[in-house]
Amino acid sequence: MMLRLGSKILALAALVKASAAFLNATETSSQFVLQNDRLYVAVAKSGGQVVDVVLDEQDLLGPVSGNTGKGPYVDCSCIPSGAWTPGGTAKFQLIKGTDSTGTPYGGVRMSDTYAPTNQSIEQWWFLREGETGLHLFTRVTYFNQATPYLRDLGELRTLFRPNTNLWTHLSGSDGNYAPIPSANAYKNEVVVQDASWYLGKTPDDPYVQQYADYFTKYTFAELWRDHDVHGQFSDGTTSSDGNTYGAWLVHNTRETYYGGPLHYDLVVDGIVYNYLVSGHYGAPVPNITHGFDRTWGPQYYHFNKGTPNTTLAELRADAAKYADPEWNADFYDSIAKYVPNYAPKSKRATFKATIQLPSGAKRPIAVLSENKQDFQLNVFDKSSLQYWADIDASGHVEIPMVKAGTYRLTLYADGIFGWFIQDDVTVSTTAPPLTLKWAPESAGTEIWRIGVPDKSAGEYKHGFALDTSKPLQPEQYRIYWAKWDFPSDFPSGVVFKVGESAAADDFNYIHWSWFPGYANYLRPEPVYDNVNNWTVQFDLSAAQLTGAKKQTATFTVDLAGAKTANGNNKWAALPAEKYSTIPYTVAVNGEDVETWTIPAYRSGSCGVRSGIICQNFGHKFVFSTALLKEGVNEFVLSLPYNATDTETAVLPGVIYVQYDALRLEFS
Repeated sequence: MMLRLGSKILALAALVKASAAFLNATETSSQFVLQNDRLYVAVAKSGGQVVDVVLDEQDLLGPVSGNTGKGPYVDCSCIPSGAWTPGGTAKFQLIKGTDSTGTPYGGVRMSDTYAPTNQSIEQWWFLREGETGLHLFTRVTYFNQATPYLRDLGELRTLFRPNTNLWTHLSGSDGNYAPIPSANAYKNEVVVQDASWYLGKTPDDPYVQQYADYFTKYTFAELWRDHDVHGQFSDGTTSSDGNTYGAWLVHNTRETYYGGPLHYDLVVDGIVYNYLVSGHYGAPVPNITHGFDRTWGPQYYHFNKGTPNTTLAELRADAAKYADPEWNADFYDSIAKYVPNYAPKSKRATFKATIQLPSGAKRPIAVLSENKQDFQLNVFDKSSLQYWADIDASGHVEIPMVKAGTYRLTLYADGIFGWFIQDDVTVSTTAPPLTLKWAPESAGTEIWRIGVPDKSAGEYKHGFALDTSKPLQPEQYRIYWAKWDFPSDFPSGVVFKVGESAAADDFNYIHWSWFPGYANYLRPEPVYDNVNNWTVQFDLSAAQLTGAKKQTATFTVDLAGAKTANGNNKWAALPAEKYSTIPYTVAVNGEDVETWTIPAYRSGSCGVRSGIICQNFGHKFVFSTALLKEGVNEFVLSLPYNATDTETAVLPGVIYVQYDALRLEFS
């Protein structure tokens, strides 16, 4: 009897909820309001920003104070003087409609122009009936024949920036989350470098107890390849009703970002970011030139609610369900008439290919990107798009919702050196599936390798290894670099013996040109000796040297990142900087065989910003096997001694590289 009564109550509740469903899009004297049966959103006319987000009567933003208590809203580094937050002189459009599925929706379009240069930013927010999230598009235009080149688009982002104690936890990825540091922890913080703080003076703070003694927004940066969602969580202890809440940015599409699956960027630090463009970790940014007109999106900010016992992982998983480019495609078709540059399904196709994979290929991936351009640098065509998907064990791959066009196809995999690249790949509804054979890069017989070619420096000391000193055990590379004291770890420098040494213990995740003292909270005095020259020792037999008359040795050095004096300013000419490019020298048994010039355009501030995957590139050192001998041989890998650069922020002015993998081959 009680079971039947409970079922009736549940059925009645569901019926009431269904009958109460509605979508309201209205304008008041000061705001535009989007509202359905669960979510209330208000865009202020005075600033062109979202100022209210309320889910089931729970305020998710808090009061407006400066730039907090707002969002999602848009800002940029894009005008001649630097930063601009549009909205002060904005024009608006209120949008109402019913999509092709019969679902009502409402939207607000904000458009503002920076008059001195005639550049504009437009922002769209859409809400559908039955959903508890906002669909966003962002557009940047520049039309000014008098100044054909304005500057680079240094940064473009949308931000959910609350001003409330509701939120208790940060969530960057499934395995990387932490309590938000308390106000008291911030009050007692010590600046250790730019945007990085020591919080150890408040040892009882939950963040310090569970995650780390240091906090920086870079700790929670993530790689785009498998990234689906990030955000903030309320554990119920601070909410008005005792329930749990989440605020998430969902990567339902990623075609309009830059840098492909190797792009690495900030995601959350008390603000839930959507970085559409940034130069973090050496990522390239596009130039703003006359005729520039690009729309980013759609992306989806999802807000959800759980019971008092619902976990962060459960609310995160709920948001991750929407990380699918085919989700809501019909809705996006219906609103395409309001959003310039967005391609509806009629202009898209599914890319299909079958690839004969090389032996040993793990986690293979296929990337479609700007034709005839490295996908890590795909910013030159203002209409550049990108797509990727994992290749299955049989070599089959499908990528849905690709805008019809001509692309570069790039394949790579863990365990395989190099890339497979094919240009002029046509994607259309009539294009046949591709059939390809991927022949792995090879320069003969492999003698040895160090590390795993996986486009990261994670396998080396202080890379992906966990920091077991804290319960949440973050990966070591995420923590402030100075905690990992190179002179203590390698008092005699790096000496790696192939076949005996272990990459995880005997090869550091950063090859410094010197070990910095500036911006080093733990060791303020720099260390220069036994730092810049790394030694690799290996044995060779007579048979290896003479077999099949082998005369040529090829030593491959693949990097997962490099920081020249250009830092993240990769395109700038810096004549005052001696190390805008880096001379990297390999000596074989005491004889220099070549000095490779690492170019400025590959530079990025990587390891000192908690980075482990930045610009991937490499070089092959080719020399005669006559330089080698039976028995013990020695390579010395050299960066310039005490190579420095000028830093305008509190950052170590040091040059360094980070290795992906190294290999010696004979032919």
